Amino acid sequence: MTGRVTLVGGGPGPVELLTLAAVRALADADVVLFDRLAPHDELAELAPHAELVDVGKRPGHHVVGQEGIEALMVRRALEGAHVVRLKGGDPYVFGRGGEEVLACAAAGVPVRVIPGVTSAIAVPGSVGIPVTHREVSRMVTVVSGHAPLSETELEHLAGLGSTIVILMGVSNLPSITAGLARHGLGADTPTAVIERGFAAEQRTVVTTLGAAFWDASAAGVGSPAVIVIGEVVRLADQGVATARAVLDDAASVPG
Repeated sequence: MTGRVTLVGGGPGPVELLTLAAVRALADADVVLFDRLAPHDELAELAPHAELVDVGKRPGHHVVGQEGIEALMVRRALEGAHVVRLKGGDPYVFGRGGEEVLACAAAGVPVRVIPGVTSAIAVPGSVGIPVTHREVSRMVTVVSGHAPLSETELEHLAGLGSTIVILMGVSNLPSITAGLARHGLGADTPTAVIERGFAAEQRTVVTTLGAAFWDASAAGVGSPAVIVIGEVVRLADQGVATARAVLDDAASVPG
């Protein structure tokens, strides 16, 4: 009898940010394949009857490659197991969830996707940065910084005039910031680099686009980190008074 696969978005780390559907899926799992950024410290309690398998990818070192993860997931499901694939954030936000759903479909394995809280929104929010704010930014673009951006991509991002959130972008921070500046985004644009969001060692560097690489390097910022570029960064942990000032400044700009 064929089993099934449930792709679970584990959120940005804390168990408290798992959805109720995620908790129920874990409790019913026979096998849990989990990533390094997924909430795994309490997995033995959340999935008491499951075999726990670490398939996490680390920079420069993949315990199990993506094709291997998909093959293992499908094989265990075809053997009759309920396989939970526990991923950090949301499966469909740079989580390769789409690829894993297609692998299940190709093998005839039933699959369900449970959304998760994405770090692109939650990590900035944890330090008081709303990725959208009335009269300041009415759109947000989430970008993968894993690979260098093309000149066309940089040009379009620089011209949006809204919030840019970059995931997996620490190693490419110098080329991204220089590229955005090259295409007209001001060097004084507020920028925040939030390292290890929601972890005990979380820290934030608030800087500008022009100084972001140097300030982050001086602070020794490493991966994982979320980079936020835009006027909303001015609201980081500042409260109502600063928010009002930002709104007033935005309203005073012609056009």
